[in-house]
Amino acid sequence: MFTGIIEQLGTITKIETENTNKHFTIASELAKECYIDQSIAHNGVCLTVVEKSETEYVVTAIKESLDKSNLGTLHVGEYINLERAMLPQTRMDGHMVQGHVDGIAECVHIKDENGSWVFRFKIDKDQAALIVDKGSVTINGTSLTVCNPTDDTFEVCIIPYTYEHTNFKSIKINDVVNIEYDIIGKYVARYLSRVGA
Repeated sequence: MFTGIIEQLGTITKIETENTNKHFTIASELAKECYIDQSIAHNGVCLTVVEKSETEYVVTAIKESLDKSNLGTLHVGEYINLERAMLPQTRMDGHMVQGHVDGIAECVHIKDENGSWVFRFKIDKDQAALIVDKGSVTINGTSLTVCNPTDDTFEVCIIPYTYEHTNFKSIKINDVVNIEYDIIGKYVARYLSRVGA
């Protein structure tokens, strides 16, 4: 379980393909403290540490994770948002994030508000019911508040701290990001679909 509060930006230093898997080597201060078998969210995707040194560690993304996320589009040198799993005594500063990405969304507009930024993302229409105004959404692992949802888009407002300390600073129009919808909303939508509401 994660909170969606990004701990660090990592840098991808190596990508190796093995059959349908990709092995990502990540340079990060977290490498000093992480351990083999530890779960870390990478752009919101929960992956397991399989190798490590003092400065880097390696995680493997299987086909399922690559198919449902933007991990397969990443390149060496790119930033990646990192968060370790929360501890039992951690304050829940974001929202309940599982690290199980539901899919991707496309950035279709960015507006500089001279002190903050508004990003608009396009999603599949069949997922629009999972987005509610002032509700929670996770983008590349970052817990954010939804603004101005429509039938196939929504916006998030990014403060300067979040912009500088996550990979939002490198997102451009037409880029794809990882989306995890709020787990409570997913349970409600599933229940309503089963009872025919």
